Amino acid sequence: MFMELLASFAAGIGAAGLVLLLNLITGNRLPKWAMPVGAGLAMIGFAIWSEYSWAERTIGALPEGVEVIETVEESRFWKPWTYIAPQTTRVLAADIAGIRENDSVQGARLVDLYLFERWQAPGKVMELVRCDDPARALATEAALADPEEAAKWLPVTREDPIYGAVCTD
Repeated sequence: MFMELLASFAAGIGAAGLVLLLNLITGNRLPKWAMPVGAGLAMIGFAIWSEYSWAERTIGALPEGVEVIETVEESRFWKPWTYIAPQTTRVLAADIAGIRENDSVQGARLVDLYLFERWQAPGKVMELVRCDDPARALATEAALADPEEAAKWLPVTREDPIYGAVCTD
């Protein structure tokens, strides 16, 4: 967040410099308010670009074998333009290349899920996914030791994005 604040200031200073240069070229014909307005518009433009492009930049930085399962787009009342063009605020990705079979439960697979949310630290959770009888469970130590008894299996449909990503061969 701090680096984006610095980048926003840099965009404002750069825009102010361009307006100053344009003013010198035109023989001081621009109004006095042109420089602060140009700097402000550049800072607002950079902030909006940064908000809308963070998900794309995050997804582009994912390593090979990690696939995006789901994205969440939201609108916020303090950002009225998001009602016209909703903003991606969360991304869920799975390490498809690193899926492991769980020998203690027939048809269960263990997958690492990565959770990305704007302005939050990334999160990582492991889940058990039963492919034969569609269900998911958080892979706690107890669940990994005894998946049939200790895991809290949640039934899911075959349309569930995590089930679809993990159980398609």
